[in-house]
Amino acid sequence: MGEATVKGRLTARRVDTISEPGKYHDGGGAGLFLRVWPSGSRQWVQRIVIRGKRQEIGLGSPPAVSLAAARKLALENKGKALQGGDPLAEKRAAKVRPFTFAECVTAYGEAKLREFKSEKHRKQWLSSLERLAMPALGDMSVRDIGTTDVLRMLEPHWRERTVTAKKLRGRVEAVLTWATVSGHREGDNPAAWRGNLKELLPAPGKVAKSQHHPALALGDVPRWLADLRMRDGMATRALEFLILTAARSGEVRGMTWDEIDLGDVDTPPTSATRRAVWTVPASRMKNGREHRVPLTAEAVVLLEALPRLDGTPLVFFAPRGGMLSDMSISAVMRRMQEAEVKAGGVGYVDPRMKRPAVPHGLRSTFRQWAAERGYPRDMAEIALAHWQGSEVERAYQRSDMLDRRRDMMADWGAFLRGEALQADNVVKLGSAG
Repeated sequence: MGEATVKGRLTARRVDTISEPGKYHDGGGAGLFLRVWPSGSRQWVQRIVIRGKRQEIGLGSPPAVSLAAARKLALENKGKALQGGDPLAEKRAAKVRPFTFAECVTAYGEAKLREFKSEKHRKQWLSSLERLAMPALGDMSVRDIGTTDVLRMLEPHWRERTVTAKKLRGRVEAVLTWATVSGHREGDNPAAWRGNLKELLPAPGKVAKSQHHPALALGDVPRWLADLRMRDGMATRALEFLILTAARSGEVRGMTWDEIDLGDVDTPPTSATRRAVWTVPASRMKNGREHRVPLTAEAVVLLEALPRLDGTPLVFFAPRGGMLSDMSISAVMRRMQEAEVKAGGVGYVDPRMKRPAVPHGLRSTFRQWAAERGYPRDMAEIALAHWQGSEVERAYQRSDMLDRRRDMMADWGAFLRGEALQADNVVKLGSAG
């Protein structure tokens, strides 16, 4: 194999794009290099002196083992060798002792989960494995895990928690793929879907149940908002802003002042000509696309009345700084419900599900209102930042209907205040006479 020479240290980008066979040295004194075979396969290798003898140690392959992880392993090995240890013998001993699934989850997490942008997603990824996969697979050697074992782990959740089980299967597959590439197991992946579990489990789309969130009944909305406005607290104001904009909790909680354009500040906030806009960047959107939200006069008044905290750009911040938790907003609705029940009422209950409404259900309430009000489906879906139609249809849908949505949200604000409800009552009384 020819020897490729690279000036300076390797970079993660270069590692991703290298394809020419050769040895690509990283530099840095740890003896690390990337070996690329004519077949295209790649392997991290460390050339090191152990007890006076030059040795080579395999450190796994990218992308399962990143450049940063390979450097860390190489430095650890060098440190052991300098102290008289034998990292190669340790590696061979580790291969003799089979890795358990739990150990592979830990190792995979150290190597790969740093790629996740969100700490929340990292925790969710590990939490699902700890809660649902570990009881069945955690203590098993990854060499011994077969399709029957994975099936036994998935079946209790597949029909009742299909979306969660589908994600779980993919995560188990990723861990077992890492175990195979790292030399801890051989053979096909028992968690693979195509040509494997697909033949044993019903398709997720055939059994998945829509996960609806309890929503406010339209008739309860003005009373609920009046109740909310009697309460204090940052989480309360965040919940009020949420219903005014029909946004998601995470979008509101992560909102920063630089995302807001309040328009002409010399214009009264109650004026319809102020044209205030909240622009949520693509990095914070569920669909990965920038989303513009027209702000009604009431939303502007709410924002201008908020205090600001030095050292944070967040609009709605926690008592000790930082982002509000999702639970803090949910707790506001829970306390409102409990107070209603304590006063002898039924509270704010979804009329179909017979369960107390929750923050995410407010978006369903808005969607129902928009449909009954006769607003175009596309415009209502854009307001909710939902993907619309096929990829081709979305490519042609250049406009986000901002000005038309501004009128719709002003109408929604009037409904929230109870004005539309009162108007309906007047019509009914007149027609009855």
